[in-house]
Amino acid sequence: MTSHWSGARVRRMSFAAAPLALAASCLLAGCGGGSDADNQAAAQADDAEGRALALSSSAQAAPVDLFDAKKKEIAMELVSSAENSSLDWKAQYTYIEDIGDGRGYTGGIIGFCSGTGDMLAVVEDYTSREPGNPLAKYVPALKKVNGTASHTGLGSAYVAAWHKAATDAVFQQAQDTGRDDTYFNPSVSQAKSDGLHALGQFIYYDAIVMHGPGEDADSFGGIRKAAMKKAKTPAQGGNETTYLNAFLDARKVVMKKEEAHSDTSRIDTEQRVFLNNGNLNLNTPLKWKTYGDSYTIK
Repeated sequence: MTSHWSGARVRRMSFAAAPLALAASCLLAGCGGGSDADNQAAAQADDAEGRALALSSSAQAAPVDLFDAKKKEIAMELVSSAENSSLDWKAQYTYIEDIGDGRGYTGGIIGFCSGTGDMLAVVEDYTSREPGNPLAKYVPALKKVNGTASHTGLGSAYVAAWHKAATDAVFQQAQDTGRDDTYFNPSVSQAKSDGLHALGQFIYYDAIVMHGPGEDADSFGGIRKAAMKKAKTPAQGGNETTYLNAFLDARKVVMKKEEAHSDTSRIDTEQRVFLNNGNLNLNTPLKWKTYGDSYTIK
């Protein structure tokens, strides 16, 4: 704050298949054999084993999506490298400041904002779970400043209360829920529907974290629409790399509209690097840069 594996599998002859192969070679050598029915049964058994091995290999090689716990952890660290210049995303529950982007306070593990409503939603969820928490009394003020950059009714006292609440596991759970329900789950589900592998799922997630859900031109939905005008998604029969490049291009256009987001290194020296390397499954090790800082996930 946030190499395509490919290989051929060599089928090895099992001990169960060895007698069948021996019998077949004996038949070819004229060393005697069974009836046609026996030979047909043996062939069917060998064919069934081959299909089973093929299915097993296919299952082992199946790509893992971002809902997998390990892949999700990678996504959290990647976002944290760009958002907080650290891979330790769990240290960001306590983070809060006004970064001057017109969205008021930005805080927590993915940058919930007082001016966009998601910070209010997290605090309301926290209060429903634990009434009387340090942030509960600020719900009315958060409602008033929603949609603005104002700090009215918040200020340093609110910042201090946020820091205090961040040590509470219940508040951390509220942040996790806010992240998953509003950003992670919808973006990953959409990416899977579009036929994207783990890298594409992450690219969608990182975009929705910065630009928010929605269908206007500068939101996640608008960026996706702009990309789809340039290239088909894999679900539409398009090439995955071509489509993801179109998506990243469309996102860069939106990012450059805002001074606070004009640095596009999270695309240029992170996501595009993985894409150019063909790492569609987002396999480790990963090496990238954001804002000039280097990171590695082994």
